[in-house]
Amino acid sequence: MRLFYSSLIFLLLGVFPLYAEEENTLPVPRFVSLRSNEVNVRVGPGARYNIIWVYKKDGLPVEIIQEFDDWREIRDSEGTVGWVHKQMVQGKRNALIMQDMAILRKSPDEKSRAIVKLEAGVIAKISECEVDWCKIQVSGSKGWLKKTSLFGAYRKEKF
Repeated sequence: MRLFYSSLIFLLLGVFPLYAEEENTLPVPRFVSLRSNEVNVRVGPGARYNIIWVYKKDGLPVEIIQEFDDWREIRDSEGTVGWVHKQMVQGKRNALIMQDMAILRKSPDEKSRAIVKLEAGVIAKISECEVDWCKIQVSGSKGWLKKTSLFGAYRKEKF
């Protein structure tokens, strides 16, 4: 009985954890990628808001900078900001090559063997990142690219 009253007091004071809350909230900001070849970007978080932009590239990396209910405010590589429905993004980590003729290397070292040169605008899959480099895959080639050559990972982020 004593435990019941203690729990009741904690609940009334707001100290007792509420199990209805989401336990696994994801960090904001975070990088995700677009899930479709046609994604409407709106001026606000809801279908009633005007469409200001339409993305036409599946897998394009974007940064979630804010969340409201089922809507995500995103920022792209050019700094364009708008709202998309949460079903239009996915947790896959992709990179957009930002530097023309960026060199994909065998290991995360400037002196490492060059594998291929990548054009700006290419989308690659990110498998891991170290402080200054990310391991990516693009068109069957796997290797390491300097973070300064891509959009899709934070400076100093490791995973």
